[in-house]
Amino acid sequence: LALRASPAPHGKAFSTSAGCRTTFNVQDGSDFQDRVVNNPKPIVVDFHAQWCGPCKILGPRLEKMVAKQEGKVLMAKVDIDDHTDLAIEYEVSAVPTVLAMKNGDVVDKFVGIKDEDQLEAFLKKLIGA
Repeated sequence: LALRASPAPHGKAFSTSAGCRTTFNVQDGSDFQDRVVNNPKPIVVDFHAQWCGPCKILGPRLEKMVAKQEGKVLMAKVDIDDHTDLAIEYEVSAVPTVLAMKNGDVVDKFVGIKDEDQLEAFLKKLIGA
């Protein structure tokens, strides 16, 4: 895992349907605790980095699949350069790494790129559909 100092916070616009934000960026450790660990909903956590090519493919694909679940599952995005502590805590050794979390516990994970069918199966398993 190549960790390097990241430049000033980067503003990245997400196109999400109005009023239905299923994807959010984790701001810090306590934000992660509040919105991910303490969240009653199942959550996929996308550990990514600005410099990671595969992340740029997986991220939008996963966001799209999460949005299709109509709020049954949420997606938290964690930039490993901004949140090295979370990456270490969750043993993220490569990006992209995606964790499936339920009631604060990691119940599933994968590393690398998946196609839409695989992502859908991953999400359905998490939701219990």
